[in-house]
Amino acid sequence: MKSTIQIHNKTIAVDLSKPLDISIPLQASEKNPLAWYQNEPTIEPVKMGDWTGKVSEGASVNFNNVFFNPHAHGTHTECFGHISKEFHSVNEALKTFFFLAEVISVKPEKVGDDEIISEESIKEALNGKTPEAIIIRTLPNSTEKKSKHWSDTNWPFLHEKAALFLREIGVKHLLIDLPSVDKEKDEGKLLAHKAFWNYPEKPREDCTITELIYVNDSIEDGSYLLNLQIASFHNDASPSKPILYKIL
Repeated sequence: MKSTIQIHNKTIAVDLSKPLDISIPLQASEKNPLAWYQNEPTIEPVKMGDWTGKVSEGASVNFNNVFFNPHAHGTHTECFGHISKEFHSVNEALKTFFFLAEVISVKPEKVGDDEIISEESIKEALNGKTPEAIIIRTLPNSTEKKSKHWSDTNWPFLHEKAALFLREIGVKHLLIDLPSVDKEKDEGKLLAHKAFWNYPEKPREDCTITELIYVNDSIEDGSYLLNLQIASFHNDASPSKPILYKIL
């Protein structure tokens, strides 16, 4: 189902019948990815007196409570309200949902005990392109990412200069397959977050960071149409479902 779409005064063709989902679904299981020292999410039927909200136990409907943390339990999109003193909602920051995006694969560089995604590696992978959104797939790209327990693993992270470079070339939406663009234990410096959002000097209020995605190896590096879907959460972050469409 080939469709022609105009975006930013550019006409592109995509096949809307072939979406490429790069989100990780949330499930109440140890198979769910975990970060920030949190236990797995819970999805449980409501109980009121003798009534349990579960059809298999006699109810007319399934009626569940869900307890989870957007930052710790799966694919999520956040705005600069994640690091600001004042409240800012991602639901107010993200007002349009289709973007021209570039998928790149980057192997973090070993520096002491850390693995760092450098400015140079980002530049090389982009090869002069300046997309509105960037999807970073880190190498190696094991399917373990979809269920990994990340706490206390000192995951790879984006160097401050790399985040600054992305801001300078006009990238507004940064997506990555890690729990954070920053180092797990960085004493609260959050250098990459701050560099990308230009915080606190002049925050880029309409820019987002999406973390804990998974980009299957079948998705080649290159240009895509990104549909960045979020739930209508009045919060600094929301669970999200980024979808890619290959540009024909």
